[in-house]
Amino acid sequence: MGSLIFLFFPWGLILQAVAIVHFIRRRPDGYWLWIIIFFGGLGALIYIAAEVIPDAGLMRQSFKVFPRRRRIHELESAVLDNPSAGNYEELADLYLEEGNYARARQCYDKAISSRTDSPDPFYRRGMAATFMGDFTAAVPDLERVVSQDPKYDFQRAAALLAHAYANTGQADKAEALFREVTKISTSSETYYNYACFLASQQRNAEAREWAQRILNKKPTMPGYLRRRERPWFRKAAALLNRLPKPS
Repeated sequence: MGSLIFLFFPWGLILQAVAIVHFIRRRPDGYWLWIIIFFGGLGALIYIAAEVIPDAGLMRQSFKVFPRRRRIHELESAVLDNPSAGNYEELADLYLEEGNYARARQCYDKAISSRTDSPDPFYRRGMAATFMGDFTAAVPDLERVVSQDPKYDFQRAAALLAHAYANTGQADKAEALFREVTKISTSSETYYNYACFLASQQRNAEAREWAQRILNKKPTMPGYLRRRERPWFRKAAALLNRLPKPS
């Protein structure tokens, strides 16, 4: 028995290390950390079965990084010989997925010409500008898209435009557009941006309501969606903590 414990001991520490690293990166419910720490290797094994293995579907997305970066290198070479709009747009899309928003914007600039009539490159350039915090630049691109199709990308274009209005001092436009979008959209991103806008207007009770709506989705969500939404749950909880408590 003692030898079994001795053999399990280093593996228990390894399992705990794996579980704790995953916990820090994915931030599931806090009680898991206590299970990992107090129940040692067994607790870590339970955590891995309940949280790490179901996360494998999300982890598969990480493996797409390598072929994406290889394709980026290929296109960077291709545009030197053939600087076509199509090559630049594909390259811009890949940079946007990669989170390199500045480079994505540069490529969209080269992909867009006076003959471009598709809303997609304007939408994605507006997204890149929004994620960089350059809301002034995002507004005209997103306005163009929404004027062509108010429901573009399941109303995300309109929601991002409302967010851009909110951050460029156009509160009335932001309010009207947020109200219109949230009649249909249940996106956590939209709810969170609307809550932040309301908080900036000192409408704290309404801001709390919209932040709480994000957290209220958690109990009824299937596990895979709950794992995807964790960043928004964390942001909503942090916003609620920052807002004044209701009297």
